[in-house]
Amino acid sequence: MTDKLIPLKIAGIGYSVPQTVITNDDLTKLYETSDEWIYTRTGIKERRVVSGTQDAIDLGLEAAKKALGKAKMSPDEIDLIIAATSAPPDLYPAMACRLHERLGISHAVPAFDLTAACTGLIYGLSVAKAYIASGMYKNILLVASDNNSRLVDWTDRGTSILFGDGAGAMVLTQAEDGVDDIISIDIKADGNFGNLIELAFDGKNCPLVEQCEEKPKGIRMNGRGVYTFVAKILPKYVEEMLEDAGMKAEDVDYLIPHQANIRIIQAVQERLGYSDDKVVANIKYYGNTSAASIPLAIAESVEKGNVKLGSTAILCGFGAGMTWGGAIVRLREGIC
Repeated sequence: MTDKLIPLKIAGIGYSVPQTVITNDDLTKLYETSDEWIYTRTGIKERRVVSGTQDAIDLGLEAAKKALGKAKMSPDEIDLIIAATSAPPDLYPAMACRLHERLGISHAVPAFDLTAACTGLIYGLSVAKAYIASGMYKNILLVASDNNSRLVDWTDRGTSILFGDGAGAMVLTQAEDGVDDIISIDIKADGNFGNLIELAFDGKNCPLVEQCEEKPKGIRMNGRGVYTFVAKILPKYVEEMLEDAGMKAEDVDYLIPHQANIRIIQAVQERLGYSDDKVVANIKYYGNTSAASIPLAIAESVEKGNVKLGSTAILCGFGAGMTWGGAIVRLREGIC
């Protein structure tokens, strides 16, 4: 432990998505809808979904390996694993523990899951920053992975059109050059709006006592309520986060938001006065991949040349809880 706060370096970022593509036209086989109806309301054309035995752990493992490769680090150098997930294949063992096993790490390290729904990456980044700043851990693997396609009700047109599966991972380590890649970070929640997005964990009481009420299955969401809440909160929140950091919108190169709805992304973009080339939006091809959407958006946009490294970015997200958060980060050369 040390009295001086240690700066954090984002050393590597990776992502993974399933191969199976489900288009809006494919969904017309399940219920009455159309490509135009979905696209005009959400900005989504298609999404990736797991098939067969593939799950969020498989996706998270691939993303983690890519992030480790970019960081030029072996799994045995990791001394803490955080999995940001709200749609894991199992409640326990934790996804983080499964990743410890699948990565073949030869010694025991702490590993735990963190649930903040679609804000999970930002929450995990905040926790990792505190651990690294304190000197408690040196190298942290943060994996955000969800397979919501297994948890939505595929007869519910309003919700099932939105989600896709995916994973993103970051390797976070102590910055030896003294430069902190997290310029500013903030997380918030308001449980008074928790009923806007819910996924019940069902179960039955002991047969010897009065039985509990059976809960509805699948993800339930008040789409209009979520949009109203986020459209009111997020644009102003991002603007205030910049002010608190002593920065202006023009001081940051890119806006990389959670990919939930193109209209919400556009609302934040308009608030900051950003042109389209400064805003990362890949929701059209992946849908809402929950906690994975921000690292997926970063890494895929770098691959396509839409985001140049050696830059700064605003990351922001929101999710069930309701939770929300943001970070202003440096994106170094070579991280993805």
